[in-house]
Amino acid sequence: MYIGSRRELLATLRERARTAESEQSARVAQARTAERGRIAREMHDVLAHRISLVTMHAGALTYREDLTAEEMRATAAVIQESSHQALVELRDVLGILRDDAGDAGPERPQPSAVDVPALLDEARATGMRIETEELVALDGIPETLGRTLYRVVQESLTNARKHAPNTLVTVSVTGSPWAGLTIVVANPLEVGSSRVAVPESGLGLIGLAERTALVGGKLTHRITPGREFVVEAWLPWPA
Repeated sequence: MYIGSRRELLATLRERARTAESEQSARVAQARTAERGRIAREMHDVLAHRISLVTMHAGALTYREDLTAEEMRATAAVIQESSHQALVELRDVLGILRDDAGDAGPERPQPSAVDVPALLDEARATGMRIETEELVALDGIPETLGRTLYRVVQESLTNARKHAPNTLVTVSVTGSPWAGLTIVVANPLEVGSSRVAVPESGLGLIGLAERTALVGGKLTHRITPGREFVVEAWLPWPA
């Protein structure tokens, strides 16, 4: 009886060890998958914005024959600056993949709500027409909420630049701590088709939906009867 009980105990311990090892491997794999997804979203967010600027201005140089020498130099300067920023931001995002992350130094500050006006000014400087219908006091928005707000506006501007570059974009940010934050970015659908082909990734709005869901919000996009493309997000405002 003693020998039998001991054998049974050892078998149980071995099975528990195998189960624990299997569960640990599953947790590691799940963590890696989640981290890769986060990195992919960050890479899309930072690069799609910059590359769409390069594509738009390169297309202008290709098809516009009435540009003066000064306008061509200005456009080339925008392409150069956007390309440089894309490389810098790509390096920053990929830096977190390094095995020696402990020696990588402090992480680069993430954008927040107070950076939204600079984002809009940057887009205007590249030729986009943007109107702000209403903006809440951005400096009072919590950091986590502001980071999601920034990404929603950034991706919406990128979509407008890619698919309707000659239209007027309206941006509205309203809300309060008890009602939550509502972001609406709208632009008319472009008449005809652009001569600059922009590759479709299909990740932008999907990534935005995931981001808003992670903070307890929701995101929708639709085409109105007046042929206007509208991206609307609602985010809970933590107390």
